[in-house]
Amino acid sequence: MPTILLVEDEADLAQVVLRELIASGYATLHASDGLNAVKMHNNSQVDLVILDWMLPGLNGLDVLRQIRQVASTPVLMLTARSEEADRVVGLEVGADDYLTKPFSVRELIARVRALLRRNELILQTLNADRSVAAAMLVRGPLRLNPQTHVATLNGSTLDLSPTEFNLLQLLLRSPGRAFSRAYLIETIWSETYIGGDRSVDNVVLRLRKKLGKVGDAIETVWGVGYRLKQESLT
Repeated sequence: MPTILLVEDEADLAQVVLRELIASGYATLHASDGLNAVKMHNNSQVDLVILDWMLPGLNGLDVLRQIRQVASTPVLMLTARSEEADRVVGLEVGADDYLTKPFSVRELIARVRALLRRNELILQTLNADRSVAAAMLVRGPLRLNPQTHVATLNGSTLDLSPTEFNLLQLLLRSPGRAFSRAYLIETIWSETYIGGDRSVDNVVLRLRKKLGKVGDAIETVWGVGYRLKQESLT
């Protein structure tokens, strides 16, 4: 049974939402201010946070920032703010979805289900990728040994950082598969992707340079991320 933390200071609204969440089969926790919300999130096994923007103590954005420092828990923000700029700020800080007050409780439950379903699929994919056997990878002139953490190109050892090595390993394991920046951040950095973060792009740029002409095999998938050309290293 997924556990949902509701962070809402309006008592009547909180009571309605909690009742509907319980009726939909979820375990619930409730915090009416930002400080308690952070404590409850950090001290409990929470699968999703429904977070009001305007809160006493810490506001919703500050709560979200603190959550993102320690976890990638899905966060659905509730707010009376309807301006596009406000929505963009919330999403850039790390919110997964956004619902403007007043809202339909039925829509809220639907969004909760969708976020939990999406997060479960991401976790399943991550676990599958991380459980792949650490066997030697050979693609054309590239050889990569995950156990010794050594990669060679045409017999010469490549001077790769741990991040560059892990990125190359992921690409070599799944040639032709497009990886989003968010997925790469989650898998390699074990962090949550925030829009505008250039970490992935910078590492790809350095890796391409170290691979020389072979680096051209790492191609940009516009609007998505990167992939290794399937036939380029054979």
